[in-house]
Amino acid sequence: MVTFDELREIALSFPETTEEPHFDKISFRVKNKIFVTYNPPKEQANIKLSLIDQDVFAAADKKIIYPVNNKWGKQGWTIVELNMVNPNLFFDALKTAYCEVAPKKLIDLFG
Repeated sequence: MVTFDELREIALSFPETTEEPHFDKISFRVKNKIFVTYNPPKEQANIKLSLIDQDVFAAADKKIIYPVNNKWGKQGWTIVELNMVNPNLFFDALKTAYCEVAPKKLIDLFG
């Protein structure tokens, strides 16, 4: 299980991440590119992955990590059920999402 406070702490630990509203959700961005949003009523995170990474993370458990069920899912947007996800798996997925959108120089800083 991962709480919103834990999501926020992890996301903001990545270089140059900002927290901003995104419609009815909360988004975390790097250089104004969203890598994760939080949906409070559903306690879900939506993370931006490559399609390959989406398949890899969903293979862990398709009830916990799965593509968004529309064209956004086909672009790599992936739902994570925060009340069920293993914290280590979530950290890895969130780091991967950050690296998907961050400039290379920031990824190199982050390691």
